[in-house]
Amino acid sequence: MADPDALRDRFTRTLEAVRPPGGPDPSPYADNLLARWQEPQRRYHTPAHLTAVLDHIDVLEKYAADPDVVRLAAWFHDAVYLPDRSENEERSAHLAERALREAGVAEARTAEVARLVRLTVTHDPADDDRDGQVLCDADLAILAAPPSAYAAYTAAVREEYHFVPNDAFRTGRSAILRQLLDLPRLFRTPYGEVEWEATARYNLRSELEMLSL
Repeated sequence: MADPDALRDRFTRTLEAVRPPGGPDPSPYADNLLARWQEPQRRYHTPAHLTAVLDHIDVLEKYAADPDVVRLAAWFHDAVYLPDRSENEERSAHLAERALREAGVAEARTAEVARLVRLTVTHDPADDDRDGQVLCDADLAILAAPPSAYAAYTAAVREEYHFVPNDAFRTGRSAILRQLLDLPRLFRTPYGEVEWEATARYNLRSELEMLSL
């Protein structure tokens, strides 16, 4: 279970680390984001997912060029999330641009957060994109979860798309799994490649096989 107070503290520390002293109170920004992450339509994209992504960034931070910018991108990457819409990442990036400018974050770092949020559409960062690699690996780390946690993840995703008929969901989900399996590497950081790649591919292939039954 995610701890809202702990998350609020993490956001405050991150925001203060990326902006000059004396900016607006971080609390309203943290509260707005937490309220978004707790919206009722969410089953997987919840504060628990946010916490997991932040925890994975902590593991991978040595590979990032600007770890705190990556952490801010994690906060915003699913801040706008409506399962029946296709523009969630773009709307989340716009939210980051508006909020971070208002909160006193410099334009270059604000733009980088927005770029990273948009990158989660494809999870396919360039070979020299260290921050993108860390964010995408942290976001996809659930794919390498133990069997019970992976099963809970897939069940939560299905609940988010409860309005999609079973046949259509199986077709769409299978296409996503194949797209991921076709990537040369799911994980781009050295840690992710060693620790998560093989397990994630096993989980994806197993789920794809189940969907084809």
